[in-house]
Amino acid sequence: MPNDRHHGHDHGAAPAVPDDAPVLVEVTRGGLVESRHRGDVAVVDAAGRLVFGLGDVAMPVCQRSSIKPIQALPLVESGAADAFGLGDAALALACGSHHGTPAHVASVTAWLDRVGPGVAALECGRQVPASSEAARTLFAAGGEPAAVHNNCSGKHAGMIATAVHRDEKIAGYVRPEHPVQQRILGTYEQVCGYGLSSAPRGFDGCSVPVIAMLLCNLAVGMARLGTPHSLPAPRAKAARRLLAAMAARPEMVEGDGSFCTEGMRAGDGKVLLKGGAEGMYVAILPALGLGVAIKIHDGARRAAEVAMAAVLRRLGAFYAAAVARLADWFTMPLANQAGRTVGEVRPAAVLDAV
Repeated sequence: MPNDRHHGHDHGAAPAVPDDAPVLVEVTRGGLVESRHRGDVAVVDAAGRLVFGLGDVAMPVCQRSSIKPIQALPLVESGAADAFGLGDAALALACGSHHGTPAHVASVTAWLDRVGPGVAALECGRQVPASSEAARTLFAAGGEPAAVHNNCSGKHAGMIATAVHRDEKIAGYVRPEHPVQQRILGTYEQVCGYGLSSAPRGFDGCSVPVIAMLLCNLAVGMARLGTPHSLPAPRAKAARRLLAAMAARPEMVEGDGSFCTEGMRAGDGKVLLKGGAEGMYVAILPALGLGVAIKIHDGARRAAEVAMAAVLRRLGAFYAAAVARLADWFTMPLANQAGRTVGEVRPAAVLDAV
């Protein structure tokens, strides 16, 4: 079982990425394969059994934003979500990496106003909205990027709400020693079945700690979120509530037109998705009892999306109608500046078998 077998893994320097890691995604131009993206795939059940794997499933990875659904568990478990009357939109934002649209910004702003400290308490840093349309609107109105536009501001709002509810100091909630981060660390270990006391660690783009774990254990964590019978009852209840919120409000997890949001819409509650920086992507498949974790070695988001789409198709996670709806992610067309299709991003043969 990956979660048990690797519990005592040496947390020293991560090994170099092997040159023979499998090519998961190819990029074509005309009849030529112009670029290749290598990576690793782990598909695991809630007991830790490896159902399907490619590459090194025991590769230490920084999960980045892909782990947000686990980071959000203490928000619900602590009672903060109920205390502040948080609905599906807020809970989905806590699990998400939003596009900074007016709807996203308004929701986070209203949430933090209700909690008390307002958006001034955010420590995630300023960011131009990920949505180009939202960015144009902001600048046309003479506005400036703020922390609330940061794609992680929903996650941070959840951390602030938890701290306020537990009467903890708000300032410095991103620091590793803060109770908010210590709770999250313990949650990682319990849900993913992996000891992190000596794991390599650093800081994410939004300033919270990032702690490396094995790819297979990240997949275990996602499987347990979707099939939480082995988790303590309050944690299992929190997992079900967060996944229900993601399924109900997928536009708050990322944004319209993104693979994350459109994939969840097409999956109709059977597929929950979350991407992360540097080529990370996870899927939670409650109906199948599986968790999926993918790492693209060169960090390419396009490759992570195409690889995840191919893995989900291989697993039969989508209905046929959903496969047709998501055609542009199973094989992503590449257009030039004139709008002419000149190539595609496609799964390599190792992933394309159905």
